[in-house]
Amino acid sequence: MKQFDVVIAGGAMAGMTLALAINKLSSQPLSIAVIEPFPVDHQAHPGFDSRSIALSYGTVNILNQFGLWQQIQSVATPITHIHVSDRTHAGMTDITSEELAVDALGYVVELADVGRIYHHQIEQDEHIELIHASVEQVVRQQEKVQLTLSGNQQVEGKLLVSADGSVSTCCQQVGLTLSEHDFDQVAVIANITTQQAHQGRAFERFTESGPVALLPMSEGRMSLVWCLRPDEAAKVMNYSDEAFLAKLQESFGWRLGRLDKTGQRASYPLLLRYREQNVSHRFAIVGNAAQTLHPIAGQGFNLGIRDVATLAECIAQQPQDPGEYNVLKQFKQARAQDRNATISMTSSLVHIFSNDYLTMRLGRNLGLFAMDNFAPLKAPLLKRTLGLVAR
Repeated sequence: MKQFDVVIAGGAMAGMTLALAINKLSSQPLSIAVIEPFPVDHQAHPGFDSRSIALSYGTVNILNQFGLWQQIQSVATPITHIHVSDRTHAGMTDITSEELAVDALGYVVELADVGRIYHHQIEQDEHIELIHASVEQVVRQQEKVQLTLSGNQQVEGKLLVSADGSVSTCCQQVGLTLSEHDFDQVAVIANITTQQAHQGRAFERFTESGPVALLPMSEGRMSLVWCLRPDEAAKVMNYSDEAFLAKLQESFGWRLGRLDKTGQRASYPLLLRYREQNVSHRFAIVGNAAQTLHPIAGQGFNLGIRDVATLAECIAQQPQDPGEYNVLKQFKQARAQDRNATISMTSSLVHIFSNDYLTMRLGRNLGLFAMDNFAPLKAPLLKRTLGLVAR
């Protein structure tokens, strides 16, 4: 049986970042196993597929502290301007990098690119072993956790970290309760090209069925996340490319001129999945295994990276036994306020901005107008947008 200090189940963005971060911070090297059933080939790997994500300014600072940002930056597209608006109504607000005196408000990366960078770094790290297998059984003892993997492999560690997604095998094995709320929306995602160059601009447009977000990417492309009612999403997924672009143009408008081309479309249902308890005996949860949020305002992944950063810091302070009670207690307490506030804010935004009730419409338009014209109201939004959140 192979023995490690830390075993991380899940080799997507959260798990890989944690594995690489621990020994950047620790005064003594820890042995780390990353258990991941999928190879890095982005056609198969659900965590490093063709999707794009927005990294907030705060997340970039965290990755910089871990020495991980420099390579990622080479494949990242900066966001210098965010435009937020409400379809057919007057409310809107703009956030620019100039007004905040930062190089970029955030960056957009393709998960497949980050996957290749992370795998190369892990191959070079003698303290991290990547094991291609799935977790089948978890047995916890007083001072260690034993895992049975596919292919009759067995490993053990002082701490098991679940980073294996929202439907987590490890959390099911340990018996941690999953709370779930269905937003009655489906996200349709695709890469789009537009008549006008994006020039680093990102757009979030609120419609009666949900938000439409377009994020700037390399090669003049934009990453689309279009939130729709399930019946509408089913229709949109079956449209021809021409009909799809025409319908999107109707929802998004003409701020980028004509929408020219669309790549392959994909869709997934939007749910809030949340485990209130993010630690247990010799067990911690990070990333989507802890909480999976609606993509509105782009908070979910950045919240997950703050989980990772705090856990890595807690482990680095106690490298002799990273799974002991005080490490996990410290992690739990440090993450409670940020997790609760971000989940609450995200869910509230969905309900406020995904309908066409007159009172809601008036309220949100007045809110957007006030934020655009009264700086103190804008400040909380800016902090969340930039990911400058106390950990």
